[in-house]
Amino acid sequence: MSVSLSARVGTADLVIAGILWGTGGLLGTFVQRSTHLSPVAVAAVRLAVGGLLLVGLCILTRRAIPRDAPAWRRIGATAVLAAVFQGCYFGAVALSSVSLATLITIGMSPVVVAVLEHLTGRRALDRTRSRSIALALTGLALLVGTPGAGGSRVLFGAALALAAATAFAVLTVISAVPVPGLDPVTSTGIGFTGGAIVLAVPAAVTTTAFDITVPGVAGVLALGLFPTAIAYTLYFRGLTAAGAGTGALLALLEPLTGTLLAVLFLDERLGVAGWIGAVLLAVALVAATEKTASLQVREQTG
Repeated sequence: MSVSLSARVGTADLVIAGILWGTGGLLGTFVQRSTHLSPVAVAAVRLAVGGLLLVGLCILTRRAIPRDAPAWRRIGATAVLAAVFQGCYFGAVALSSVSLATLITIGMSPVVVAVLEHLTGRRALDRTRSRSIALALTGLALLVGTPGAGGSRVLFGAALALAAATAFAVLTVISAVPVPGLDPVTSTGIGFTGGAIVLAVPAAVTTTAFDITVPGVAGVLALGLFPTAIAYTLYFRGLTAAGAGTGALLALLEPLTGTLLAVLFLDERLGVAGWIGAVLLAVALVAATEKTASLQVREQTG
């Protein structure tokens, strides 16, 4: 029961994280429009605000500063992978489209995670998991739509999105294994702050103007708090209980939530194919959570 409860709590963390990530598109669009930051600069500001908020929390709660090499290796890996993931994703959006970048980045992540776990022997790629991934990718494709042709810019954008998917998948796999003495808040806070430093130069080069307004500052703070600081802390915490494969699948809640928010607040329309895709995606996510709970119980009793 304790293992099953741990798995369910971890799954709940991942679900909340995925839903909070879904607000990132809405908030990121608002921040870009109100501040005129470049896409890479938005990624850098997102990591900086989210990371510094968590570092402040660590200071207020007097969390221990990591001192051993494994902890700092994990923090360093988090910094680099977060910078690559965020920078490549927003670069893919700028070169292609939101739909193509989302489809490749979020859609390919569960596939890359499944391959990595299979190659490292952590979890076999069985038929049930393969069906869940296939169902999720089909639903995501219907939900996001099929982007039109756009020449070399779109191809380069697709390559950047694939790089972002790989970085997110590697970050998911390594974060599923806890490091003694390193909690998710500390790891995320210091790691994301480091990621913002990595993106500082390209952010400065690509941004030509920055308008400081009250709504813009509020949008930046909201972007750094909800889909970044809170969401990633919950995600990394949930990975240790639910597993990397389930985490990557539940990350698909991001485009699902983002699409529904766009329909509600941006007057975007979702056609029949989109609604079918949303249903298929939801079914795949529910199947993934149930599979995780059953695996945890089987491991306890077996």
